[in-house]
Amino acid sequence: MNAWTRRVVIGTATLSMALGLAACGEAGGDDDKGSGGDGKTIGLLLPENKTTRYETFDRPIMESKIKSLCGDCEIKYNNAAQDIETQKKQFDALITQGVKVIILDSVDYKSTKGWIERADKEGVKVVAYDRLAEGPLSAYVSYDNEKIGRLQGGALIKALGAKAKSANVVMINGSPTDPNAPFFKKGAHSVLDKNVKKVVYEQDIPDWSPDEANRKMATAIDKLGKDGFDGVYSANDGMAGGIITALKQRGIEVPVGGQDAELAGVQRLLSGEQDFTIYKQIKPEAETTAEIAVRLLKGKKIDDLIDRKVNSLSGDYKGIPAKLYDAQAITKDDVAGTIVKDKVYKASEICTKQFKAACAEAGIK
Repeated sequence: MNAWTRRVVIGTATLSMALGLAACGEAGGDDDKGSGGDGKTIGLLLPENKTTRYETFDRPIMESKIKSLCGDCEIKYNNAAQDIETQKKQFDALITQGVKVIILDSVDYKSTKGWIERADKEGVKVVAYDRLAEGPLSAYVSYDNEKIGRLQGGALIKALGAKAKSANVVMINGSPTDPNAPFFKKGAHSVLDKNVKKVVYEQDIPDWSPDEANRKMATAIDKLGKDGFDGVYSANDGMAGGIITALKQRGIEVPVGGQDAELAGVQRLLSGEQDFTIYKQIKPEAETTAEIAVRLLKGKKIDDLIDRKVNSLSGDYKGIPAKLYDAQAITKDDVAGTIVKDKVYKASEICTKQFKAACAEAGIK
């Protein structure tokens, strides 16, 4: 975690404006004080930049869609770089500036309750993007994350093949502050627990850190021995890269999977270092979120953009309007028919000199 186009071409003027509105680290910036209260501004807060998808796809797609729907709307963008307090300051600054709609992809969903309650009292609509936040939300757009976990578990079982039932598996899970991570883990466990011998080592990784995943994998190898496990579940592609490095350093070859179809992950699929990834519809997710935000800004209904109601993870907030998208597990045999066909990455981006032979073998030209 599909036929669509993730590449968005943003006009120079639009990009310049978006960049001018963005502030690094701290929210808003002095130039924004006192502005944004005219019903023409949408706040966009993303959680981190270690996962390449946010700056490469999510942000430009949402900014482009907002501008196409509301030519005179402004976007106040910030990335929290995985820091809760930074994101709180960014959120609070948007409210102070009079912004009436905020798209929030939270660093730590548990921390958001007070922020969103304050926003609600002041008439600010908050749309949770990708990660379900705590608080009185106006909408939530993401994926069926437990299903994604099941897809990951099933793909690992398929990669293990005939020895799955006797296999010992290592699980490297996502960040405990990301509300999606428990769903990925739950979904994966629901498949793995019934189809492998045992999960012999399991760790959650703060901040989805590839370096920490590398260290935990090295620890697992030290604890279990080189022959003590038969496959590795990785919650995303970034961590899979760290895991695979640790395995290669010890001369170990076992199935490893990830999520997000990051460029490096796709290249590892083609080279045979990684067995699968989860390909998610980022463009529909991002564009739906943008359209919901614009409609909320204009006081219009969003009923036709949602497909269900969900409750917050605490259960304190019920009936949140939501749209959840599906995803699919892909292997190297699927790259040409998904990633390349849907123009997620150009063949020239994937098939650098190191991967030209693997691309040719996979039918990528």
